[in-house]
Amino acid sequence: MNEMIHVLSALVENKPGVLSRVTGLISRRGFNIESLSVGPTEDPTKSRVTAIVRADDVAYEQITKQLHKLISVHKITDLTDERAIERELVLFKVNAPAERRSEIIEIANVFRANIVDVGRTSLTVEATGDEGKLKGMEDLFRAYGIKEIIRTGKIAMSRNSKEA
Repeated sequence: MNEMIHVLSALVENKPGVLSRVTGLISRRGFNIESLSVGPTEDPTKSRVTAIVRADDVAYEQITKQLHKLISVHKITDLTDERAIERELVLFKVNAPAERRSEIIEIANVFRANIVDVGRTSLTVEATGDEGKLKGMEDLFRAYGIKEIIRTGKIAMSRNSKEA
């Protein structure tokens, strides 16, 4: 079985219980959702669910077929093989003694991240980007000591170039 990461984007009704049905269907088949993000769309009656699932192609196809059967699911898009735009938000709380703060601020600036909180012994850095960018920042911040990391789920959208 050759498992790979799949990026599933589902347009669903914006109603109570829909997210539970979607995630329950995936987990009942024994798959872990590695990342999950949900939010309203340009149409307030619909939400977009972006789920990152590790599964082989056959199992993933079965998951999507089962999701299509749910009455509250309007459209499923597989963004796995597309050159989709993917983003995630991360907050890093980094140890920052006074004599090293400028170094941490410089790293944040290089990655176009923002300092969103300043404590006596720490800085909190907000960053958005793809997985590679965020991993690079994390690796650099580890040298200073990371007190806490909070991540959102990944969101993804197909590129406009697909329309042309």
